[in-house]
Amino acid sequence: MKAVVFHGVGDIRLEDVPEPSIQDPTDAIVRITVTAICGTDLHMVRGTMPGMQPGIVMGHEGVGVIEEVGPDVRNLKPGDRVVIASTIACGYCSYCRAGYFAQCDNANPHGRLAGTAFFGGPSDTGAFNGLQAEKARIPFANVGLVKLPDDMIDEQAILLSDIFPTGYFGAELAEIEPGDTVAVFGCGPVGQFAIASSRLLGAGRILAVDTVPSRLEMARAQGAEVIDFNAEDPVEAIRRLTGGIGVDRAIDAVGVDAERPQHGPAAQEAEQKQQQFQQEIQQVAPQTNPQGELWQPGDAPSQASRWAVKALAKAGTLSVIGVYPKTMEFFPLGEAMNKNLTIKMGNCNHRRYIPMLIDLVQSGAVNPLKILTQEQPMKNILEAYQAFDTRRPGWVKVAVETELATREAG
Repeated sequence: MKAVVFHGVGDIRLEDVPEPSIQDPTDAIVRITVTAICGTDLHMVRGTMPGMQPGIVMGHEGVGVIEEVGPDVRNLKPGDRVVIASTIACGYCSYCRAGYFAQCDNANPHGRLAGTAFFGGPSDTGAFNGLQAEKARIPFANVGLVKLPDDMIDEQAILLSDIFPTGYFGAELAEIEPGDTVAVFGCGPVGQFAIASSRLLGAGRILAVDTVPSRLEMARAQGAEVIDFNAEDPVEAIRRLTGGIGVDRAIDAVGVDAERPQHGPAAQEAEQKQQQFQQEIQQVAPQTNPQGELWQPGDAPSQASRWAVKALAKAGTLSVIGVYPKTMEFFPLGEAMNKNLTIKMGNCNHRRYIPMLIDLVQSGAVNPLKILTQEQPMKNILEAYQAFDTRRPGWVKVAVETELATREAG
């Protein structure tokens, strides 16, 4: 079967790999019909999330049809259309029972303290072969697969595998209450769903910060007040637009691979922070990292998180859902502490939200297809990766139809 395989930083290939098989009683084999490219995938390709093993299949978003189930998958059967939760969870440990599926005690083979297990990730997340393939083995399928209603098309469902749940999770972490003013930093796919979810939770105003025109236009179409950080200092703009107070809630939907501002005061500040960071590296790297593996350029303090702390009103809440590697150790803690900020963050507990979001889409409360801008066949996936990575105008979210789906449709 065809799959996207990681061979090294900057080196992924579409190639033939063996088909998966049932290994455990709670496994299922799913024939993938639609997968997608996520910003998190770019972290792996760029090397800002280290630990990827050559040979691992990429991708953590998928929709498909069950081909085979293990004997302990008792709620699903071959032929069922399903959406796959990006994070893997057993469903029976104390964390899963409390809704913290991303902190499952049993899914990660490295042990209870190893952290989130997900498809197509670095070695410390499993590693589990991903979903940018024609077929995939799904561990704990009785929990990680959610059956789809007949009237929900694959292109809607693929957005519920990761990015819609993550955006909703971010809005929930931000503790948004009716009437709140919210700033969303990053208007990529997750940021767009964070905007939509903030509106669902009753936000009175939403300010959206980015610099890519197509992303800002999509945010504006959702009713957000947009701020181009290359046209003006975003913190100053937020304070001015809020009467000098700042926002009640902020969501960092960017993570480690933020695009640095290129013009104006914001660019000067970013350059100063980068220089300061490089000086700190020179002072501590020889002691802490003789091999040069811990300190990475991406470990510089996140521009988005620093802006968010500055833009928040006193006693506000910061939600961090952008992806950061474990090596990230810099954060404006002193400023956040002195403003009495609440900071909440983490990997999304996808399985907790997917059933509810399916209902929202069916009801018409949200149309996720507004976020989907590109649909590509599997044979073009490497070109799609490049377009998405370089932020080609209009490329906000990419769905990929597998060759198996194409042959069946024909």
